[in-house]
Amino acid sequence: MLDLLRAHWPEYLSDGALLGLFMVSALSFGVVLEHPRSRLRRAIPNGLARRALMGLAMGATAVALIYSPLGKRSGAHMNPATTLAFLHLGKVESGDALFYVLAQFTGGLLGIGMGALLWRSLASASEVRYVATLPGRRGPGVAFLAEVAISFLLMSVVLFATNRPGLAPYTGLLAGALVATYVTFEAPLSGMSMNPARTLASAVPAREGRGLWIYFAAPLLGMLLAAEARARVFEGRVACAKLQHDDAYRCIFCGAGGPLDESSMKSRASP
Repeated sequence: MLDLLRAHWPEYLSDGALLGLFMVSALSFGVVLEHPRSRLRRAIPNGLARRALMGLAMGATAVALIYSPLGKRSGAHMNPATTLAFLHLGKVESGDALFYVLAQFTGGLLGIGMGALLWRSLASASEVRYVATLPGRRGPGVAFLAEVAISFLLMSVVLFATNRPGLAPYTGLLAGALVATYVTFEAPLSGMSMNPARTLASAVPAREGRGLWIYFAAPLLGMLLAAEARARVFEGRVACAKLQHDDAYRCIFCGAGGPLDESSMKSRASP
């Protein structure tokens, strides 16, 4: 394990940093759009309109991170459920999966900590609450099913796009569009997490444990179901666990050093 850590630490560190940056962005936009003292909050009293702006902001953040040097290096999982889904498909080794998950949880906690230092008391206001994800008014059952559904769809889209040469370069854009849509329309049901590390990062400073089990179980279930569906329908043919390949960055998953074309996708896909 130590040899693996020494060999692949840049990828682990990169993926943890990505989620940390995502959390700083989420908290910052949460303060700007939801804190009562915010001029933008007062200028846009409509909740749906503010969620739409939040969705655009977080979707753009996700796209920027996926196509960033850090995202191209690590594969831009940023999510334990995503990593474990690729582990289930045999595209991530167990040791790499362990270190990715540890990095993601650590990065999320450090990111929300940095955001809290930046925004201080504004971050803890009841309207912001460290952008904690909580079940909506329809209760934990609806929140659980909603999280399963959106996680399943996101992972399905990622697997579909990354395994088609014509779509693979746009995987990040598709993922970002889904994030924006989910924040706008699904957030009232579950808070829109899809990510155990993201939820825990906010729950710790908010001291909020309500429904925490939902955000650990539902995203994992949804993404594993998507991975299993891929394995059954396409006989497990998956080229790689990276969302974005680039010539400048090695890939610890498939060994490719650049974008995957159709022939290399076929040669690297699981039988």
